[in-house]
Amino acid sequence: MIRSRKVRLKPTKEQEQQLWKSVGTARWVYNWVLIRQKANYEYGGKFISDNDLRKEITQLKQTDEFKWLSEVSNNVAKQAVKDACDAYKRFFKGQSQFPKFKSRKRSKASFYNDTSKLKVKKNLVLIEKVGWVKTSEQLPMNVKYTNPRISFDKKYWYISIGIEQKFEQEELSDQIIGIDLGIKELAVCSNGQVFKNINKTKEVRKHEKRLRRLQRSVSRKYEMNKKEGNRFVKTSNLIKIEKKMQHLHRRLTNIRDNHLHQATNAIVKTKPCKVVMEDLNVSGMMKNRHLSKALANQKLFEFIRQMKYKCEKYSIEFIQVDRFYPSSKTCSCCGTIKKDLKLSDRTYACECGLKIDRDLNASINLANFEKLAV
Repeated sequence: MIRSRKVRLKPTKEQEQQLWKSVGTARWVYNWVLIRQKANYEYGGKFISDNDLRKEITQLKQTDEFKWLSEVSNNVAKQAVKDACDAYKRFFKGQSQFPKFKSRKRSKASFYNDTSKLKVKKNLVLIEKVGWVKTSEQLPMNVKYTNPRISFDKKYWYISIGIEQKFEQEELSDQIIGIDLGIKELAVCSNGQVFKNINKTKEVRKHEKRLRRLQRSVSRKYEMNKKEGNRFVKTSNLIKIEKKMQHLHRRLTNIRDNHLHQATNAIVKTKPCKVVMEDLNVSGMMKNRHLSKALANQKLFEFIRQMKYKCEKYSIEFIQVDRFYPSSKTCSCCGTIKKDLKLSDRTYACECGLKIDRDLNASINLANFEKLAV
């Protein structure tokens, strides 16, 4: 199994400038490839292969206008071409939407580093055309690295690498755990474990309140500095406030991701033989404008992704039930389906006399899915 390792970098000012050059090159090449593929398709042409596009990039480097492409590693542009072509292929296979163009403001700043050029010393890592950069932790040495990426999260620079690791198979119990995800609670398990909604805590609400105030402040300053048409004058105070907003967004993301890791680890450490969850249509659920913000903050898709790879790590069987399976409407005692159950009904009351929390009832039905299916 390949596990990723992410370590913070501590570049000098000169090294940071070179990192930003690599990020800009990767973004420009990615967008250039999408424009070429889109224009070629509209004129009835076939898909342009990676090799042909790389040859065109090499020819561009020889011109005076695009000479700046040679200031960074060749592998940055090569991998950006591959990433754009892969995204384009996934769209035509129906696996994803049409790839978006990368923005300097909104897109994640990252680029690829060649595995053969990546070298590691004690608290140092060699990045091509950047030099030896200090790391906050020691990266594993004398191992095979896969897909090294350097990224910036609005505050710090990081390097992430994939390392192949083998895990000893532990003895599992006979327990089957069903997990029901929701908005009121993040997850309710059939064994009684309940994981709260982190967005209702005092800490998250405090940060969100601070973020709203900064957003209003920025909006007022933009209106004050408005010029003719849609042009604005970006002052130093605007830049400072926007930087504070970026740090708050980063802080909220880290709090939510940490909560997801703690919840998924707690479930996996009970060592069940199977974990059963619903195959949620998260993108479809996000279309509900009344629930979209709450669903986005819960990060349900990320929860499912983490459960998948952690179950694989401990050799636990992971099952996803069809999204139309009536886990909430079915009585976990007698099996009767209550068709008139509303979303506002938080307690499931059955004619057989069972009264149980709606989410707990759903998780028990998921745990007994194979028995009910038979």
